[in-house]
Amino acid sequence: MKEKPLHQQWLERSRSNLERARVDSFSRNIHILYEDMCFDCQQSVEKALKGLMVFKNIEFEWTHDIGTLIKTLEDNTIEVPDKIKKSASLSVYAVRTRYPGKEDPVTKEEFQEALSLADTVFEWVKDKLEAAEPSELLDETETDKMIKRAGEETQKMEEKNQSTKKGKVTGKK
Repeated sequence: MKEKPLHQQWLERSRSNLERARVDSFSRNIHILYEDMCFDCQQSVEKALKGLMVFKNIEFEWTHDIGTLIKTLEDNTIEVPDKIKKSASLSVYAVRTRYPGKEDPVTKEEFQEALSLADTVFEWVKDKLEAAEPSELLDETETDKMIKRAGEETQKMEEKNQSTKKGKVTGKK
């Protein structure tokens, strides 16, 4: 089975966090804290932005700070709309709200805002990837072709080795 390109893997992880937050919001009969659902929203945004950077071949700092990730995009000539910049406010959910005693409990309204921001960022990144110029996709296509050729060469070599081994085992003078 062919592995998906790395940027798509990042986006899948982003979607997973987003869906988990969304599902948890409808499952209020179980005990899931808004803090935990907001963490999933923050993670969704972080992973979506990192996926875009992977796609654009932009090196990024391994950080949970969304503001830093947005600045990295802007420093690399990616125009980031204000509605996306607002998601920097979710960085607080990466660490501080995950542990008791440091922050006030997250309210339902705060969670709904976090979910809305995460949805907005996910859709923005998804749209950016889908609207990519064909030249941006060329590298991935060429890479796929190279991997396929390498796989075919490896298979030929393995078949040759197998036939050589059989000849040595069964071939007697």
